[in-house]
Amino acid sequence: MTIGIVSAAHVAAAVLFILSLGGLSGQESAKRAVWYGILGMALAVFATVFGPDVGHGFIVFLMIIGGAVLGYYVANRVQMTEMPQLVAALHSFVGLAAVFIGFNAHIEAADVAALDEAAKAALSGFAAILAHKSPVELVILKVEVFLGVFIGAVTFTGSVVAFGKLAGKVDGRAKKLPGGHMLNAGAAILSLILLIMYVNGAGAWALVLVTLAAFFIGYHLIMGIGGADMPVVVSMLNSYSGWAAAAIGFTLGNDLLIVTGALVGSSGAILSYIMCKAMNRSFVSVILGGFGTVSGPAMEISGEQIAIDADGVASALNDADSVVIVPGYGMAVAQAQGSVSELTRKLRASGKEVRFAIHPVAGRLPGHMNVLLAEAKVPYDIVLEMDEINDDFPKTDVVIVIGSNDIVNPAAQEDPNSPIAGMPVLEVWKAKQVFVSKRGQGTGYSGIENPLFFKENTRMFYGDAKQSLDRLLPLIR
Repeated sequence: MTIGIVSAAHVAAAVLFILSLGGLSGQESAKRAVWYGILGMALAVFATVFGPDVGHGFIVFLMIIGGAVLGYYVANRVQMTEMPQLVAALHSFVGLAAVFIGFNAHIEAADVAALDEAAKAALSGFAAILAHKSPVELVILKVEVFLGVFIGAVTFTGSVVAFGKLAGKVDGRAKKLPGGHMLNAGAAILSLILLIMYVNGAGAWALVLVTLAAFFIGYHLIMGIGGADMPVVVSMLNSYSGWAAAAIGFTLGNDLLIVTGALVGSSGAILSYIMCKAMNRSFVSVILGGFGTVSGPAMEISGEQIAIDADGVASALNDADSVVIVPGYGMAVAQAQGSVSELTRKLRASGKEVRFAIHPVAGRLPGHMNVLLAEAKVPYDIVLEMDEINDDFPKTDVVIVIGSNDIVNPAAQEDPNSPIAGMPVLEVWKAKQVFVSKRGQGTGYSGIENPLFFKENTRMFYGDAKQSLDRLLPLIR
């Protein structure tokens, strides 16, 4: 395959990736957008594998087959409830790949520099590109390699910790070592000093040290973020992985990798900013791992949680004219989206107005609830964002909260010491009646108590969400 055809394939793949990102902004076009992404990636892989000066074809073929089999296995095995931790794990692969490619580029550059001019003239592929670089271009290459390794290492350990928190294998509470921010700052300053030394001729030891420093930064940053804010973390790590890919794209001289990395990095950063705004967080504090912590004693909550059975919930729903359903991660865990869809169908069939309220950070992954509801064939037009529906709660007869905690927590407005203080929330407590479907009386993933559960107009519908809704469905008339 000639370099011209490869360049054309790269342009086509880049256009398809842009179309994919644009289509993912709407539920109606999302399925088509996914196919754009699949086609673009297939085209990019094909152009890379069959491009000029690509050697070791048998090894490349084995890796593609192995990756395809593993990907197929994972895609069929992983449930939607596990998708957030899967995304975090995949981000870690991107970061680790950037580290390996950076070290490989350093080794290749050192080998090429040791050759005489006659040997350099016989080189091909990446080695030939290195052989023809000027001293200034080699300095720029070192900066690119260093940044790729640094960002990749931060992404790797940060994603591993995020995976652990999302999978429940690591405590979801925000934790820092003594002098946390100073340790992060010290590691960052050390990395800057190592960059200067590396550019001025330091060997591979500088890359090894910056890798270790970046591993620590990634670990410590994400450990310092509370479980309530993990959706932002996933988006932020997505951005990091994109910038790592872009940096390595500059190193390899691969235009498509630069474009794709920039698209992923910028879209992840924009999404992180949007979610930070939705949570009343500072974008800078997210990057520095400085939120999700408690600043003082939590507000005392009086009252008790009052339970209700399926008959009581059904009676209220049968008498209601307007119903709002607020889904959360508990719905995903119970795989209750099908039952929720059937409840919606029955209520609408009896002439009731039913809508869904979606908080920007509901679940543990951006758009998590939208995907589940679309999977269950819930009509798009009744799925509303927080800003579209928040003012309607005082006029709502019944709100059903399914497995949500922080996004409906009044403490965000009433308790300045709460870890989610100032975060915009769905003001469900303003409705006439609120029913909360919840497994038990625990505080949930983030560990934050919710005063909503103790309010006079709230009743707790305990039990597995799917089983509870299945008991409720025959009682709806």
